[in-house]
Amino acid sequence: MAETKTKKTGSSTKGAVKTTRQQNAEKGFTASPTLASNLQLVLVDLLELAIQGKQAHWNVVGRNFRDTHRQLDEIIDDARAFSDTIAERMRALHAVPDGRSATIAKTTTLPAFPAGEVSTTETIDLVTERLEAAVGTMRDVHDAVDEEDPTSADLLHAVIERLEQFAWMVSAENRSPAGR
Repeated sequence: MAETKTKKTGSSTKGAVKTTRQQNAEKGFTASPTLASNLQLVLVDLLELAIQGKQAHWNVVGRNFRDTHRQLDEIIDDARAFSDTIAERMRALHAVPDGRSATIAKTTTLPAFPAGEVSTTETIDLVTERLEAAVGTMRDVHDAVDEEDPTSADLLHAVIERLEQFAWMVSAENRSPAGR
């Protein structure tokens, strides 16, 4: 039930403003607990991908360092932007994203990244594995998300497309031509 409050600015009183007890009480589509949970799974993996990408970026050493270092920057930038898009979508659907470090550590599907310096060759394999894990989470929740909210599923499509492209490009560094 709406309450009426009088909002004061300085010494003047503006007209009565209707407020509700519920935060974000706008009309519109509201995510179910399942949709919110699925988007939260995607969010934590994207945040963890950005964090692990930075760890790799700071500690990669070896042949082709500069290209690997720069490519990690691209992955980090996109993972951060995608996490923000997913979190803001959650808020638009009246869900509450949780990007706290303890939540990320507890719920991510990405394996831990090793401490210390890591060779470029190993970094390529580790980053590819993490890109594929993040995509795996999105593919796992996709159908349920699409069933409830095709708009959120469209966001997942864009993220999957870009992360799969990164996985292909990054992994190509350690591949040899087929049949040779």
